[in-house]
Amino acid sequence: MADIALSHAPGTVAELRHARMLSAGARCALPVALLLGIGFAAPLVAILGYAFATPRSFDVFRSFTFANFATLFDPSNTVWLSFLWSCGFALSTVAILAVVAYPIAYGLNVVFGRAAPLISVLFVFPLFVSENVRLYGWVLFYIKNGVLDGTLKWLGLAGGPEVLFTPGITLFGMVYTYLPFMLFPMTLGLALVPRDLVDAARDLGAGRLLIWREIELPLAMPGILIGMLLTFVLAIGATAEAKILGGQSIIVISHDIEIAFTYSQNWPLGSALAVVVTAFIGGLTLFALSKLDLDRMLGRR
Repeated sequence: MADIALSHAPGTVAELRHARMLSAGARCALPVALLLGIGFAAPLVAILGYAFATPRSFDVFRSFTFANFATLFDPSNTVWLSFLWSCGFALSTVAILAVVAYPIAYGLNVVFGRAAPLISVLFVFPLFVSENVRLYGWVLFYIKNGVLDGTLKWLGLAGGPEVLFTPGITLFGMVYTYLPFMLFPMTLGLALVPRDLVDAARDLGAGRLLIWREIELPLAMPGILIGMLLTFVLAIGATAEAKILGGQSIIVISHDIEIAFTYSQNWPLGSALAVVVTAFIGGLTLFALSKLDLDRMLGRR
């Protein structure tokens, strides 16, 4: 029996070595996993550690307290007003872009034909320019004696409207900045609608509104929801629009986090606030993704 066991020993060792080796897919995914671990997971762990550190200290992983969260949830703390402003701006941006981007996405899929790639490039091109540069361009356009005001006065008309440093111009800047992030997922969603299905419904006597409500909108909804989710996540963390166009007339939640980390030098409080906002956005994202059929969007059945 011992001889039989020894005779099979090399094969057993080889099988064990083969079992311990990573699969081809795991080896290919290893660089991405390392990148995500170093660039994404490690900063989150550091932020989480600071959130439970002693206030106004750098005792990360050496102390544990809920004092920072108690400060945030104190009724006298006005940080939640900033959070409500951020949510309001983000929701308004999503609502406006859903109305603005849908006709453009429909045109890219159905109407524009051969011009669709060129129009897509026109919407992508601003992303190659720094967001701050583009926003300062709008400041120069709307500022007193700027492009708009100076042109109207040159034409003998009244000066331009005083729109800078108001909540309205902040919302305008967010709509302008995040339009591509709503447009292209929505375009992808509309591309999933079979045109022969639409033609069949039209041949059977269905009207345009009925086709949109019963066929196009439900089938395109995954792409529309992803565009809404992506826009909301980006907009709720927007800072530049409120600073540059809004002149900090409205303090958003991302600005409060920045102040805690810079001027106040209270990293534990800023980390606790970042953890709360991240948990809110993460929970919302997971809930939205649970309602989406990503396999169908990726062409898998």
